[in-house]
Amino acid sequence: MTIFKEIVDEEYLSVSETKELLEDLEVERAAEDREMHYVLARSIEHVNTFAELDAGEAQELVDRLQELEKVDEATAYKVVDLLPRDRDELRSVYAQERYSLSGEELDEILRLLAEYVSVSEIETETA
Repeated sequence: MTIFKEIVDEEYLSVSETKELLEDLEVERAAEDREMHYVLARSIEHVNTFAELDAGEAQELVDRLQELEKVDEATAYKVVDLLPRDRDELRSVYAQERYSLSGEELDEILRLLAEYVSVSEIETETA
């Protein structure tokens, strides 16, 4: 007898949104005086290390990225999670796509990222 699990729903989450969800779970477990499993503790440690934006900013950035022509939902979340700092890092996000972005398209995304991350950390070709 084989048991199959059905995927009921699927949605993308940024690391920042995941951090918010895990913080709620952490507070809930602390209130119930329940111990956290190792994987949960490591997950919380991971999101605390890598979440640079708050959940609202991350979602806003995802929405703005999706307005651009060559940025689909999955890529928008990947860009928000990684926050690439220059053209090379951004190109690596698109490495497995069937198309590549022009320098102007890369710079457009980097300019958008610069509105959310310290400008000195983002390098565009024109800067």
